[in-house]
Amino acid sequence: MRTRILASIALLACVAAVVYAAPSLKPSKSVIDAKIIGDYVEARTASVFAGACHYNGELVTVGKDAIMAWNFASGSVDGVDLAGVRVAAAVTSETNLLNNAPHRSELVVDTAATDRQVAAVVNLLRSRSGEQLGQIVTVRRSPVSFTHTSDGYSVDAKGFARMDVQYMPDDSCCKMPGNVWYSPLTPLQNRKVGYTETASYTGTIADRWQRSGENSAFYGSFSF
Repeated sequence: MRTRILASIALLACVAAVVYAAPSLKPSKSVIDAKIIGDYVEARTASVFAGACHYNGELVTVGKDAIMAWNFASGSVDGVDLAGVRVAAAVTSETNLLNNAPHRSELVVDTAATDRQVAAVVNLLRSRSGEQLGQIVTVRRSPVSFTHTSDGYSVDAKGFARMDVQYMPDDSCCKMPGNVWYSPLTPLQNRKVGYTETASYTGTIADRWQRSGENSAFYGSFSF
C-alpha cells in the first residue's frame, strides 16, 4: 500500500511539473490580423536529399544542427506589421534533428526591427514552429541580410550564421521524392531542396560548424 501511495504522489508531481512548465513552451495566443507570408531557407548538417546508403551513414553521426532564416514580406500579428522583418535561428539537439529528442535554439532578429516587432515575431515563431525550435535559449539583435535571387538564397547574420544556397536546376528532388529524407523545420508551400554552397554557424548554444557542397537545404514560401 505504501508503495502505491508513493507512486501516486510521484505521478502527481510529474503532472504538476508538466503543467507548470507549459506556459514557457506555449505562449499566449496571438491574433493574426493579416495573412503572414515570406521567404524561408534552412541548411542542415546532413544531406536532406541523397541515396539511402548516404542517408543511413549520416543518420547516427551528424544532422544534429541547422540554421534557419525567415524574411517576412507582409502580414501583421497583434496589430504589429511584420513586413521587412528578417530573422535567423540556429537549432541543435543531442541526436539527429529527425529523432524525438529535445531541441534548443537561439534567435537573431535584424537590428532594423522595432521592440514590438521583435516581441511579435518571437511569439509567432514559438507558436508556429515551437516544436522544432524547442527551448529558445536566447533572443538577440544583430544585422541580418536575406537575399533571394534568380540563383538562390544568401543569408548573413553577423557573428552568428551564414548560408549560401543554390537552386537545383533539374529539380531532382521532385523527380526522385523517395530520396528526400527529411521535412523542413518550418511548413512550406512548394518546398524545394537546395544545394548548400556553404553554411556556417558561430553562435553560442552549440559547437561551431561549417558545411559545404551538399544537398542539405530546404527553401520555399511560408504562410501563417
